[in-house]
Amino acid sequence: MMFDVVTGGAGFIGSHLVDALVARGDRVTVIDSLAAGSKNNIARHLEKNRVDLVVADLLSDGWQKEFEGADRIYHLAADPDVRQSALSPAGPVNNNILATFRVLEAMRFHHVPEIVFTSTSTVYGDATVIPTPEEYAPLEPVSVYGASKLACEALISAYCHSFSMRAWNFRFANIIGSRSGHGVITDFVTKLKNNPRELEILGDGKQVKSYLDVQECVDAMLFAVDHAGAKVNTLNIGSEDWIDVKTIADIVAGEMRCSGARYRFTGGERGWVGDVPKMQLSLSRIKALGWRPQRGSEESVRMAVKAILAEP
Repeated sequence: MMFDVVTGGAGFIGSHLVDALVARGDRVTVIDSLAAGSKNNIARHLEKNRVDLVVADLLSDGWQKEFEGADRIYHLAADPDVRQSALSPAGPVNNNILATFRVLEAMRFHHVPEIVFTSTSTVYGDATVIPTPEEYAPLEPVSVYGASKLACEALISAYCHSFSMRAWNFRFANIIGSRSGHGVITDFVTKLKNNPRELEILGDGKQVKSYLDVQECVDAMLFAVDHAGAKVNTLNIGSEDWIDVKTIADIVAGEMRCSGARYRFTGGERGWVGDVPKMQLSLSRIKALGWRPQRGSEESVRMAVKAILAEP
């Protein structure tokens, strides 16, 4: 039986990952500050004593002892807000870079051999090659969030080569679905609930990006961990197409029966400082391992809207 520690395991992607690890029969400990995550996301596992929850901030101390005896760390805890990173850069610097350093130090102290890290497509910045492959260069993020994730990847690589660890760094497209607390779909749903007659859309609505259902994302992660065995494995995860923001607005408005809502665009190519207006990832590396997405961006968006609207 594998013993996994999942940081951020009560959050959006983390809780779906915990579902999958429990289903595999792994022993799972979740470390989460609950600042963004919720015990409700993993409540059924806690009730059945299938998961241990440690409520702790990675910038504090005391949680490190939970790493003793662990086979693998899934490090998902992070400050995920790209927009906010332009207003408060200390958030991703502390909660992403410093927190990852502390996780790696705890791994080194307790001799944990493997780490799975959730990175982001924003490490590529305004890529000129689309779909963008993992070997694209130069990596020039345009957001502090993207820069912090790239710094984390570099730290992880250094620790793997210095301290006999193995890593999987996953660069995500936009991951969407149930339990999501932020992002364009949640933003549109919230705005239309508050005012079904008008919807503010950041930017010009022409931004095009790749979207993937969270359960497919988790499936891809676990598949890659089982099939990629290099010391440092860096892989893109996403869908093989993209969808523009206005079309997402149409889907959300349609599902909410607000098709008559007037769209009000804030203007500009970027929706906010640090936004990447065009993003689609090359999946050739993970497809070579034998995994490929089953759904496109539009189907994933429609599924996510229905799932979010069905939540209490």
